[in-house]
Amino acid sequence: MTFRLSRYLPILDWGRTYKGETLTNDLLAALIVTIMLIPQSLAYAMLAGLPPQVGLYASILPLIVYAVFGSSRTLSVGPVAILSLMTAAAAGKIAASGTAQYMEAAMILAVLSGLMLLAFGLFRMGFLANFLSHPVISAFITASGIIIAASQLKHILGVPAEGHNLLELLMSLAGSLDAINLPTLVIGLSSLAFLFWARAGLKPLLRRLGLGDKAATLIARAGPIFAVAASIVVVSAFGLHEQGVKILGHVPRDLPALGLPAFDREVWTQLLGSAALISLIGFVESVSVAQTLAAKRRQRVNPNQELIGLGAASLAAGVSSGYPVTGGLARSAVNFDAGAETPAAGAFTAIGIALATLFLTPFLYFLPQAVLAATIIVAVLTLVDFAAIRTVWNYSKTDFAAMATTILVTLSAGVEIGVTSGVVLSLVLHLYNTSRPHFALVGQVPGTHHFRNVNRHAVVTPEHIITIRIDESLYFANARFLEDTVYCVLSNRPDLKHLILMCPAVNHIDASGLESLESINHRLKDAGVTLHLSEVKGPVMDRLKRTHFLEELTGKVYLHQFEAIQDLDAECARTAFERTAMTTEPASSPCPSLKIAGLSSTP
Repeated sequence: MTFRLSRYLPILDWGRTYKGETLTNDLLAALIVTIMLIPQSLAYAMLAGLPPQVGLYASILPLIVYAVFGSSRTLSVGPVAILSLMTAAAAGKIAASGTAQYMEAAMILAVLSGLMLLAFGLFRMGFLANFLSHPVISAFITASGIIIAASQLKHILGVPAEGHNLLELLMSLAGSLDAINLPTLVIGLSSLAFLFWARAGLKPLLRRLGLGDKAATLIARAGPIFAVAASIVVVSAFGLHEQGVKILGHVPRDLPALGLPAFDREVWTQLLGSAALISLIGFVESVSVAQTLAAKRRQRVNPNQELIGLGAASLAAGVSSGYPVTGGLARSAVNFDAGAETPAAGAFTAIGIALATLFLTPFLYFLPQAVLAATIIVAVLTLVDFAAIRTVWNYSKTDFAAMATTILVTLSAGVEIGVTSGVVLSLVLHLYNTSRPHFALVGQVPGTHHFRNVNRHAVVTPEHIITIRIDESLYFANARFLEDTVYCVLSNRPDLKHLILMCPAVNHIDASGLESLESINHRLKDAGVTLHLSEVKGPVMDRLKRTHFLEELTGKVYLHQFEAIQDLDAECARTAFERTAMTTEPASSPCPSLKIAGLSSTP
């Protein structure tokens, strides 16, 4: 009973072995992460168009809930830049930023995305994340990072600017350049310069001063804290807020109110699609971070349980005046490096954030918004990966098309349309590519039992026998293509007596694929050609045995391709096996359609 419960409540698993040393390590990690999260949570809430304290609220109850349901030992959940931007885009359709309706929409997004993730986890649907290819995710994050950075330039310059895409933001900024606030600009640029230097140069400096690697890493990652503290002192000492420098101002010293957002069917329905995208993006980002960190300690992350953990966390955010949350790379990396051993570190972090909300927020009154903007810009620009674009271009033009489309549409039309277009294009390109699978005519490599592509290797091919290797599962999109290829071979080989379909890469045959095999069998029978299969996988054979196909098959099903050639042309098989060298060049395909299928591209 306990084992079954621990599948859904991982706390029952790691909680049994919790000890004093683990508690000490978790508390230390929580202290460090709490210090880092305070300015970051405030900044991300403002990015989402919400009051700054909402970022703190979203970093309290969700962390406690994730500690109970999450499967990652070191993942730290909370507000992140990408989901903050997506929240702003979705809630902006409902109401203007700063209104009660806008806040309500953000909470609804958290509840909806949480319920979706919970449902996906309970029905073990973690595979849904596979619909977002890595190039599309990389492109979306890159484009979103650029938009986020551009959206924060108004705080660096101290000017008003609005826009939902890069073009609108840049045009709005260009029209406000004459209103730049000089003190704000100096604070913003100084903060950017320091934060960029701290990210790359502070750790080496601390190492030269004698600090250990771990301590230097943690202090370097706490760079935003130094920028926050210094800017607060400068603004308050010189009264810069009276010279037009926008400051954080009063932050309520209250804990979040608990309760579901008001139910309005029209609003909830309108936000359903946005919540689905937020769920998918948040899950993919979180799982990738969790698996990366788990691998370093040889631990395991269960994607389906992560759906439950993230869903419960997001739902907790929605009922505690927050907005959608997920696992963040920066906070999780700090949590990991600080020595966190269990999700309890996240719960302790939540307590720290709650105490900071109650007692520390008055000290943040003079915090310039330009510093929070600089914190966001430095964080998101590390997500921009132009090198990945070049790599994908060199490797796969198809993936590059999906990547480029996602970037261009996201920059020009906004985040939701951008990621949707990337997903749709990826699926369309996948269907197109698999609808024209790779087939190869194969022959026996001399001196071996191996069979390879006749266009790439010098091989032995028996007379009156042709073997087509199928390098893709057969389903509705490519079944007809197999028929066309077989009939093309048939029309080019009037002497053909046996056709063997070699199936080592066929993992699945759907109903359409079965109908094509039946059609091929009947057509070859009418032409006096016997159809055989070889190297069919067990699960595929199990499905074929439940049909009449094997009873109607004119030939046999062979376990190995060599066995098939040995049975159908023993002399050819023996001769090829005894030969150790070939003097002839690789043969050419008798059917042009096989070359169109990519015959010459794969060994």
